[in-house]
Amino acid sequence: MDYQTTVLITLIIYKIVLISIGIWSNKRTTNTDEYFIGGRELGPWVAAISAAASASSAWSLLGMSGAAYLLGLSAIWIVPSVVLGYSFNWLWLAPRMQKKAKQQKSVTLSDFIAQGRSHSKAILWLCSLCIVFSFAFYIAAQFQAAGNMFSDTFAMSANNSIMLGTVIILIYTLLGGFWAVSITDTLQGLLMVATAIMLPTAAIYAIGGPIELWQQMQLVFNETQLTWFGEHQGIYALFFVLGTFGIGLGNPGQPHVVNRLMALKDEKAVKQGKYIGIGWSVIIFISMLLVGWSAKVLLATPVTGEQALVTLSQQVFHPVLAGIVVAATLSAIMSTADSQLLVAASAISYDVSSQKSRQNLVLSRVTVIVMCGVAMCLAIFAPEDIFTRVLFAWNALGAAFGPLVIIILMGRIISGKFTFLAILIGFFTTVIFSFFPPPPGDVLERVLPFVLAFIIAWLGSTKEVNPLVTKR
Repeated sequence: MDYQTTVLITLIIYKIVLISIGIWSNKRTTNTDEYFIGGRELGPWVAAISAAASASSAWSLLGMSGAAYLLGLSAIWIVPSVVLGYSFNWLWLAPRMQKKAKQQKSVTLSDFIAQGRSHSKAILWLCSLCIVFSFAFYIAAQFQAAGNMFSDTFAMSANNSIMLGTVIILIYTLLGGFWAVSITDTLQGLLMVATAIMLPTAAIYAIGGPIELWQQMQLVFNETQLTWFGEHQGIYALFFVLGTFGIGLGNPGQPHVVNRLMALKDEKAVKQGKYIGIGWSVIIFISMLLVGWSAKVLLATPVTGEQALVTLSQQVFHPVLAGIVVAATLSAIMSTADSQLLVAASAISYDVSSQKSRQNLVLSRVTVIVMCGVAMCLAIFAPEDIFTRVLFAWNALGAAFGPLVIIILMGRIISGKFTFLAILIGFFTTVIFSFFPPPPGDVLERVLPFVLAFIIAWLGSTKEVNPLVTKR
């Protein structure tokens, strides 16, 4: 069986499973709460792995391995940045968010932020604008990455490949809503872990072991690639590290990630989920770092960063396993796209609607269709580098919502005006900085908007008074 046939069979079986999950999930979806947040019944495995998979997208496999292949040793700083972001979400944010969201009966992150504040309608509209704008480009990047992989594997046209991937994602998102997305994300996340364990193990074995990998790296990487800070020195090296760590700041503000934490069914699920979620991130990102370095050593012909993982898998694996790696990479792409489609649907049909009823399910599904169409058109007619789009959307949403979520969960009440202003400043300063040439580590776009939004939200906050505490 050749490589293309293996990939095709693997993908067909995989897509049948996904659509079957969608049909099963549709039977569980009887109201808005279940469609958008699974009735707050997510267990630790589904919540942890689906949150991790939806947060990571294609850049965790293609991007991280590509960065290690191109940058060398300095790519190592991405690992603690991402792991610390996951750790903060699970160790500090998750237990507080699960309780607070259940107490407020919040269904979406926007609803959680705006609830009980003056000008709540304006806040919800601004949140929806930020989410829909960011996710249109974010989802387009996922569709484009999927299209490129289909095109490279099956010699299909890129446009036909993008449309095929769009239709598959659309079907199971429409059918089951949150349950379908969460369960399929869990399946996809497990497949990503399997790839992350098998591929670097096989590659390092082919090289001759970890010591041999390190020795060979001295020969294939240049002097700049063999330094811990790349081309940066002095204060610029500090900016590079701060900017790289700024990637982790975005975690608390990602609507498609935080809603998994809101959907956890109880405290026990939170405690168990933290080990799964943090462990997943450690395995994935360390493994992809090793994949990139191994690819630099083993691949005789230079490739682009995004091609390193797939090309390496073709060299060290049997066609069957190489086909599974391609399926895992496509699953990483789809696990983010489906979650973001659902969040975009909730932003329009739930957050800005005056009625919270089952009738909204119709509008929700229409929104998913429209968002798919817009993202598909962007991917086809306005192609852009996937990682540029992904990191922009990640930074913008992180700066807009992350500071508010943290301060609210610290037990403080933020006034409506300052809430609106913090979202506005966090989001639009990220947009503005994205037009400037990036400094080392892109520290302006990744860190400064978050800090500004946090300061504004803090200045407009007061300590929450616990109504259960009474004077004697």
